[in-house]
Amino acid sequence: MSDLTGKTALVTGSTHGIGRAVALELAAAGARVAVHGRSAKAAAEIARLLDRDERHAGTFLADLADPQAVQTLAREVEVRLPDIDIFVAVAGADVLTGEPAKWSFERKLEELLKVDVVATLTLARAIGRWMNTREGGAIVTIGWDQADTGMEGDSGELFAATKAAVMAFSRSLAKSLAPKVRVNCVAPGWIKTAWGAGASEAWQQRAVRESMLGRWGTPEDIAAAVHWLVSPQAAFVTGQTVNVNGGFRRA
Repeated sequence: MSDLTGKTALVTGSTHGIGRAVALELAAAGARVAVHGRSAKAAAEIARLLDRDERHAGTFLADLADPQAVQTLAREVEVRLPDIDIFVAVAGADVLTGEPAKWSFERKLEELLKVDVVATLTLARAIGRWMNTREGGAIVTIGWDQADTGMEGDSGELFAATKAAVMAFSRSLAKSLAPKVRVNCVAPGWIKTAWGAGASEAWQQRAVRESMLGRWGTPEDIAAAVHWLVSPQAAFVTGQTVNVNGGFRRA
């Protein structure tokens, strides 16, 4: 499918996981995709994949936990991607694997607020307003399917609070930018990214049990939903949160 031919997209967090899958999906649909990440090496790797089909629209390096870096990135996008049509805010703080998994609840919350909430809001507002002065465009943010229902434990409390903020913001931004810019949110369920791949057997079983389809989701499942939301096929869809979770059920 080449329904995004001629479009220019920016995907934050596109060097790994869901962001990487989204970048490759949009490029396969014909879009030129700008890469964002913190690691120059990881960004260069995904840029090479995009370059093979002449789909690389540039690389932006920024640590979204740094408010000044976020502001600088917003200004750079306007200068370097003046024709941006699509913005997908995937980047989020990983507080479940590696050293951050050992952080206190308070430190994890601070990191999630800075990256998942403040950076997403700042960039979506700035880029959305720029799109609104031109031909318009489409924005997709990333929420969480259990933000509405809640989940027990520290992680449930952290992600419910921060992702619910993103979901509520997205609905409001859709109203602010209508009718020229569409804004939607994808709320993933149990998706096998880095944490899921190394999760305990108990979590593996829970993820499968809580999906009506009986399996983990993949980054590609999320990418397909994002593709649809930014495509002409979703031209009459805005202000929505789309759960991509295999049909969540509390087992």
